[in-house]
Amino acid sequence: MTLSEGSKVPDFKLLDQNNNTISLDTLSGKPAVLYFYPKDETPGCTVEACEFRDIYVEFSKMNCEIYGISPDDEKSHNKFIGNHSLPFTLLCDTDKKMINDYGVWGEKNMYGKVSMGIIRSTFLIDKKGILIKKWTNVKAKGHAEKVKAELEKI
Repeated sequence: MTLSEGSKVPDFKLLDQNNNTISLDTLSGKPAVLYFYPKDETPGCTVEACEFRDIYVEFSKMNCEIYGISPDDEKSHNKFIGNHSLPFTLLCDTDKKMINDYGVWGEKNMYGKVSMGIIRSTFLIDKKGILIKKWTNVKAKGHAEKVKAELEKI
């Protein structure tokens, strides 16, 4: 599925690192960043998470929540959060339903090897669940600043 800017994002219901259920309704009333990444504790994913961490206060001042989504489980997310002092919520999409609903599962080419996996992507949604901006095939370094700059426009 390809989501278009200006359209309502698909509903979801996932567990976070503390085994709490988070859904699109949970997010309503404030903008949110939904960033999809392949795996906890891998180099690119760690860079991306730490860059969001480093400017998290600026997102908070704009009343925006950040959610990282990967197929990892609660135990993995808790370790990742602890190792890198991440102040935001990580969601567990172990069955890849949200990953598929948001169209971020696909063919990847890494070092000449083609495989299926998560295409690093970010969705900025407004307080009503409308997609404001999406980024696909994200390069981790510097990405959080680009998302913040877009958030400042709304």
